[in-house]
Amino acid sequence: MTDRPTVTLAEAANLSDVPIDVTAALEQLVDQAEDAAPMSIGFPGAVDLDYSDVMARMGKRLWNNVGDPTTDPGGAAHTKILERAVIAWVAEALAMPADDRWGYVTTGGTEGNLAALHTAYRRHPRAIVYYSTAAHYSIPKILGIIGAPAVVIKAHDDGEMNYEDLAAQVRRRRNRPAIMVATAGTTMTEAVDDTSRIRDTVAEHATDWHLHVDAALSGIPLALDGRLRLDNASGISSIAISGHKFFGTPTPCGVVLIRGSAGRRGSHIAYTATRDTTITGSRCGLAATLLWHAIATHGREGHRWRVSEARHLAVYTVDQLTAVGWPAWRHPHALTVVLHTPPATVREKWLIATDGDISHVICMPGISEGQINAFVADIAAANTAPPAPIPRPRATPLSGCGHDRARDAVHQGVDAGPA
Repeated sequence: MTDRPTVTLAEAANLSDVPIDVTAALEQLVDQAEDAAPMSIGFPGAVDLDYSDVMARMGKRLWNNVGDPTTDPGGAAHTKILERAVIAWVAEALAMPADDRWGYVTTGGTEGNLAALHTAYRRHPRAIVYYSTAAHYSIPKILGIIGAPAVVIKAHDDGEMNYEDLAAQVRRRRNRPAIMVATAGTTMTEAVDDTSRIRDTVAEHATDWHLHVDAALSGIPLALDGRLRLDNASGISSIAISGHKFFGTPTPCGVVLIRGSAGRRGSHIAYTATRDTTITGSRCGLAATLLWHAIATHGREGHRWRVSEARHLAVYTVDQLTAVGWPAWRHPHALTVVLHTPPATVREKWLIATDGDISHVICMPGISEGQINAFVADIAAANTAPPAPIPRPRATPLSGCGHDRARDAVHQGVDAGPA
């Protein structure tokens, strides 16, 4: 067997050159990803679940879940029966009433936010949208797409919404309906906004409202704890959750759930034999299958165990960083460890997320103690003077999604445990 000539990835990927070395391009992409994987501890994607059986069985053809998930378009190749099962499982984990819900499998948290906010704004066309400075970058982008006016609410240094500022802003616009965007797991600190306080604030000052929760990062872990609920008392009208984060699917995906009473209309499309109720129309049936597989093979208790193990690793990470004099903390529920930004030599080696003076490590399921030990050792070996302290969570009860939680345990790296 002769060795293939060595080419760069850019050369192998160039479709203008012939012959094209397809194998070289694919192998280099895989090698590049595998080389980076041990150092990738800053992106919220689980790496402990095996989807090879699904990919081997179903990855060779198109599975198109076109149109509304509740309508099966005859004998076409789709996985809507699995999609409906996924939607039901997530909704039940969130205690969402069976007679007042609708949802589908999306391309990810951004599409989920778009579907929910588009629905809310169509229902409340005079509404003002309120979201915090710590909200995901998709929120202002979506508001530009749907043309909704917005007010940005201050967030505290730990990432949680400033409810006093929220009350003041809503009070000034009490004659307008309100669409509220809460976050369950902010990007940098995994803070959780208190939906009970948001609900009570908006109910006091607005005549009509819709409360949406962007729970892309923390939705499933908090739902499994019982800390995030969409029951009738919650006041929550919609939620978006990511599938490729906690479930670590090999394709970006997510779930959006919207109360049926919020209204989700759609035109009947004759040639697809279904209603056009989703954002994308044609949707990836393989993504629904991957989510179904993750749930079917591990169950609720298996995923609770995954959450627990990941949180224990986050506690360990805080302890190890603190032991070498590097400031770090986490919210009690969080898989995210917030730390002072490491030296450049460490950042060049490790794939972590950085925003000015703070960075984060996310202890997703599949990240190992050995990876954390190596990361901490590199920080210690950098011989950098201990940095100044970084902002920590406020010493007040954790009020994430309306369930009180002691915050002070996090300062010692102690997990507050499930609700």
